[in-house]
Amino acid sequence: MNMVKTNMNQSLNKSIALQLFFSCFLLASVSPVFSQEIPKNQEIKAVKIDSLYREDQFYFGFTYNTLQQQPDGLKQSKFSTGISAGFLRDMPINKDRTIAIASGIGFSYDNYVQNLAISKIGESSSYSIIQSSTAFSKNKFSQLLVDVPIEFRWRTSTYESYKFWRVYGGVKFSYLLHDRSIYTDAQNKIIVSGNKDFNKFLYGAYVSAGYNTINVYVYYGLNPIFKTAEVNGEKIDMKALKIGVIFYIL
Repeated sequence: MNMVKTNMNQSLNKSIALQLFFSCFLLASVSPVFSQEIPKNQEIKAVKIDSLYREDQFYFGFTYNTLQQQPDGLKQSKFSTGISAGFLRDMPINKDRTIAIASGIGFSYDNYVQNLAISKIGESSSYSIIQSSTAFSKNKFSQLLVDVPIEFRWRTSTYESYKFWRVYGGVKFSYLLHDRSIYTDAQNKIIVSGNKDFNKFLYGAYVSAGYNTINVYVYYGLNPIFKTAEVNGEKIDMKALKIGVIFYIL
């Protein structure tokens, strides 16, 4: 009888010991969960507001180029295009930073497809209007320019959003780096580069307006593309008008 009682006591002790072991194991497993959650809630950092933000931006533009004040008989036939790209430094001038002045540097490449043939005679260039009865496959001149825009900016931007309305306008000064005119027909191909009759310095007014990334862009040249050039005794005073879109990217 004593032996049976002893065996029962041993079994009971083992059962209690196992229960205590599993209780301690579960407690040890659950406690790290709570110990990890508390610091996470306590370590939330405040987001610092950038009250001195700028709209420093790269820009890319695509335009349709037209020639204004054309001499008699000159016509633009096919689609004349232009591309531009550069960087502008933003300088806000009010507390809300919605008004600013910006300047920077960029490059433009412009094509003008028309019927003004340019040829070379010695050191000089000569000009003639290609008649409609003349068959030719190509006639255009192109220019590569370095640009320095200076603009006044108004926008509805805030430090929280990059999507806003904008109206930017100003003056762009350009210097001609390279020019090339080409005429091609069934028998001839005439290429003229470094034409001294082109104006080396060009300037014009422009405005861009829109929402977010895409904006409408208009540029009008304030001085002629040609400095000293005549066709049929008439001075060529053509100016550029460019209409297109411009993309601003931070």
